Amino acid sequence: MTLIASGGLSKMVATANDNGEVRYRLELADQQVDMNALLGQQLLLAWQGAIQCCACGRNTKKSFGQGYCYPCFSKLAQCDSCMMSPEKCHFHLGTCREPQWAEDVCFQPHYVYLANSSGLKVGITRATQLPTRWLDQGAVQGLAIARVKTRRLAGLVEDLLRSKIADKTNWRAMLKGSVAELDLAAERDALLQQFAEPLAALNAEHGADAVVQLIGVDQLSHTFHYPVLEYPTKVSSHNLDKTAEVQGRLMGIKGQYLILDTGVINLRKYTSYQVALHQL
Repeated sequence: MTLIASGGLSKMVATANDNGEVRYRLELADQQVDMNALLGQQLLLAWQGAIQCCACGRNTKKSFGQGYCYPCFSKLAQCDSCMMSPEKCHFHLGTCREPQWAEDVCFQPHYVYLANSSGLKVGITRATQLPTRWLDQGAVQGLAIARVKTRRLAGLVEDLLRSKIADKTNWRAMLKGSVAELDLAAERDALLQQFAEPLAALNAEHGADAVVQLIGVDQLSHTFHYPVLEYPTKVSSHNLDKTAEVQGRLMGIKGQYLILDTGVINLRKYTSYQVALHQL
């Protein structure tokens, strides 16, 4: 058994080349692991029993909000419920936990997008986070359909569109790899036409350039190919909280999941867990 790296887990760094081929890098402490190079290898991921908050570094018995101790989870703006439901942003009410943080993050341009991960879905992300957001979700296709001024506005647009289409990924279907290709441009055109009046109302209320529809912007359309040797026919998941050691042959990587021949594990779920990665 050979130790590859050890340290606190965080989500893998995913990048895609011009052909849409995705590469993954796992960062543990000051070590960087090329995960694609480990495909086909027998691995052991061992939780060492400690969790250190990703914000303040203190030890915590339980991880809240994927990697935070409870005090940080309770006080940081990035852990507030409006991060999951941006249409509920309460900055304008004067109750934001960290106004300066919100100015730096939430009051920046965002995209509303369509993605094909387990089927058609709508989502939002900061303009700087494409295509990373799609890769983290395991999307095989992604298309930005609108550029908006703020996160709250992005949430309002998403809230409109999800009355028609899903805003969640079926992770089991995504990991089976049998996702049919979609015509995202046609889906975009139909949605923007269907919601033309409420989208126009948002611009009337917030300014003519508050929501800019992106039609014919080809550089914001992507197709991705993930490093997978074999997809599982039945998806079962490992849980570090129940079994501190997970091992198996690495058959693929998609989204933030390692696909082992013994089951799958979502590394992002265990952010801040102190682990050791071994090759058997």
